[in-house]
Amino acid sequence: MRLLPFLIALLLPAACALADTRLKIVATFSILGDLVAEVGGDRIDLAVLVGPDTDAHAYQPKPADARALAAAKALVRNGLGFEGWIDRLAETASFKGRHIVASAGVRNKDPHCWQDVACARRYVANILAGLAESDPANAGSYRARAAAYEARLGTLDAWIRGEVARVPADRRKAITSHDSFGYFASAYGVTFHAARGVNTESEPSARDVAQLIRQVREQKIKALFLENMTNPMLVNQIARDSGATVGPSLYTDALSKADGPAASYEAMMRHNVAALVAGMLKN
Repeated sequence: MRLLPFLIALLLPAACALADTRLKIVATFSILGDLVAEVGGDRIDLAVLVGPDTDAHAYQPKPADARALAAAKALVRNGLGFEGWIDRLAETASFKGRHIVASAGVRNKDPHCWQDVACARRYVANILAGLAESDPANAGSYRARAAAYEARLGTLDAWIRGEVARVPADRRKAITSHDSFGYFASAYGVTFHAARGVNTESEPSARDVAQLIRQVREQKIKALFLENMTNPMLVNQIARDSGATVGPSLYTDALSKADGPAASYEAMMRHNVAALVAGMLKN
């Protein structure tokens, strides 16, 4: 027992030195942060700027964000205009590290690529390439973790297709508060109608809302969903005037907190699909 303090004193500096060698990474928002963490594991020191249940579209960076970015070796961003504030923040922080654009290779202007698991797999490949180039000494670890995660994402994609197939094709329709399911719609054969466009800061006109309510009535759509970080007033109005039923909150642009139903990308997709399928079966 007398040796214990001596051993702690001996090993602590080495442990601290090891921690200091981890690659400092900044990811812009929670969903992206989860993908980066899956690839990077304990080889990276990860900071996520926009946390759970927070809208990255309308985020206002803080001084702490600039400090985190100034110390980082790499920045992982979504791209496609999703983080309209990130270039200003990078300039303010005098960021000189590597820019890793997770959506590189995606040509569609809609930034919500992760709603199609195949696109999330592209994100993982881009993140892997960026981390491996930034930290060649640990490239083997990043590749192994990415391969294991890829396999899980393949399983997730197959599960989603099986769940959606339970809903008759003519009933695969849903209403959401903003247009973030374009990739999901194309990949899995579901039709979405949204009150807002791809950016949560846009406001629909009264005419747009009235037209959507008529469409909901005519098509007898019962599946109506609010997203976790949007104001419920508009969706509640549509439900009241159309007869639709508001289902569980969907997680689209942000994860839930750790004790919520969507604390990881995989959990988010499984939660959303379960809610969507249950709602569409009522159409």
